[in-house]
Amino acid sequence: MIENYKKYLDIIQNKLDLFFEKQKEYIFCKEGCAKCCQNAQFPYSEIEYEYLLDGYKKLPKKIQEKIKENAKLVLNKKKKFKENSEIFTYQCPFLINNLCACYENRGIICRTFGLLSSGADDKNPQMPFCILEGLNYSNVYDKETTRLSREKFEHLNLKTPPTIFNIDYKTLINSDFEKCFNFKFGKVLALVDHIERNPLP
Repeated sequence: MIENYKKYLDIIQNKLDLFFEKQKEYIFCKEGCAKCCQNAQFPYSEIEYEYLLDGYKKLPKKIQEKIKENAKLVLNKKKKFKENSEIFTYQCPFLINNLCACYENRGIICRTFGLLSSGADDKNPQMPFCILEGLNYSNVYDKETTRLSREKFEHLNLKTPPTIFNIDYKTLINSDFEKCFNFKFGKVLALVDHIERNPLP
């Protein structure tokens, strides 16, 4: 089933590469930034976690041990976390020196982050939080209105307008993909919960 998932992933990644290229005037991701990996929930389906583990098993033992050490710290932090209205967020255990140790096997949420994605309607896109850090789409973001600014777009004389893509997580793990590629995503949990249930070897 993992081979079928990889075929699906190849097609999705090709599409995402085109989207990022189309929006390159707004994308300020750079190696070593890793803000998207430092404080989130990281939803992963079962097959995504299985694929991540495939990449993990190919890593040098020293790197595996560091990831396990990172995971242990996150799990201990989660035990002390008191749930109320807050959501438990954490640094991804696979992040080492601000680089993903399993980049080729990363999850879908990691692949899509940085682009504008469709929310409840196309008028209110889900914007990457790094927009507030002066990164993606910040060149056309108005902090006062908390919206993308047509005036800034026109002033910068940019070629392509900011584009909202239908790439939210729920869309990309739709059952239609399962039928088309003959695999199952399985249950979606936060990455830390997958690690808790199925510990790193």
